Amino acid sequence: MLLLGEMSNINPAPTPERAIYGFVLYLCSIFVFVLYVIWVFVPESWLHSIGLTYWPQKYWAVAIPVYLSVCFVFAQVFFFAFNLWNAPPLDTIKTFTDPHVRPACPMDSMPAADDIPINEINRHLYLDR
Repeated sequence: MLLLGEMSNINPAPTPERAIYGFVLYLCSIFVFVLYVIWVFVPESWLHSIGLTYWPQKYWAVAIPVYLSVCFVFAQVFFFAFNLWNAPPLDTIKTFTDPHVRPACPMDSMPAADDIPINEINRHLYLDR
């Protein structure tokens, strides 16, 4: 747990330690990828002949990336549906705003997302024009 004094020391600037950690992570990822490519493309008879006998089935070489891809797509659909499920309806009291909210900026500028009232966002996103 970070203490209040330590929070001021958090800095995203590059440091030598981060460079070393990044380089080691890069080398490890290259090593794991090379092992994966060897496992996938080299026939098992060759691997057994050099003494490498404990490898998972080749089925997992295809199954794991497919499972990860399906999980990624499922997560995207789930979070989109979750946000739609939790969006308040247009006529609820939660969409009322106070008089201090600034109106939306002109079309030629980029408005700040926290200054646009929720009822205006809902009107633009969900109502027919």
